[in-house]
Formats: sequence, structure tokens, C-alpha cells
Amino acid sequence: MTNPPPEDDISSEFERLGQNLKAAARTAWESEESRKLQAEIKSGMAALEAGLKQAAQEVRAGETGQRLKAEAEDLGQRVKSGQVESDLRQGLLAALRTINAELQKMSRPQPKDEA
Repeated sequence: MTNPPPEDDISSEFERLGQNLKAAARTAWESEESRKLQAEIKSGMAALEAGLKQAAQEVRAGETGQRLKAEAEDLGQRVKSGQVESDLRQGLLAALRTINAELQKMSRPQPKDEA
């Protein structure tokens, strides 16, 4: 009958595994292929950034951008004036009243059918 390995052996094997995984990750990260991939990702991200900036500028300059800007300014004015808060309060109050009315209906005793 074989004796189970002592815990120290298991712990040391896990420690070795960690070291080996660390070394493998470092090797993979520092490889030429990894460097190429990093360069491609960096280049792609720069191109994406440039494209997004250009698209944002076109939207800002165009009719849609101007309309969005005007709507945002209008919303800001309504928030400052309290209109948005008032509208939200009224909508919430109406919803709560509806829910309470329905719950009251459900909690009333139902008449029994007489057959």
C-alpha cells in the first residue's frame, strides 16, 4: 500500500506550477509574435480613435449634431426650471395611484357564485 504524498510535496508542486505559468506567460508576452500583435492592436486602436474623432466632428457639424445639441440644451433648461422634476413627479404619482387602485381591487373579498 502506498502512502499519500506529504502536504509539503503538494504545496511545492503548486508553487512550481505557479512559477512555470509565470515563466510561460512572460515568454509568450515577450515573443516576436506577441510584439507584432501588440503593434497591430496599437495601430488599430489609433485608427479607430482617428475614425471616431472624424465621425464625431462630422456629426457635430451636421444637421443631426446641431439638433442633438439644441435638444440637450432644451433638456438642460427644463431641468434647471424644474419642469423635468415636475413631470417625473406627476408621472410617478399617476403610476403609484394606478398600482394602489389595482391592489385595492385585488384585496377586496370576491363575491361567491351562488349556484
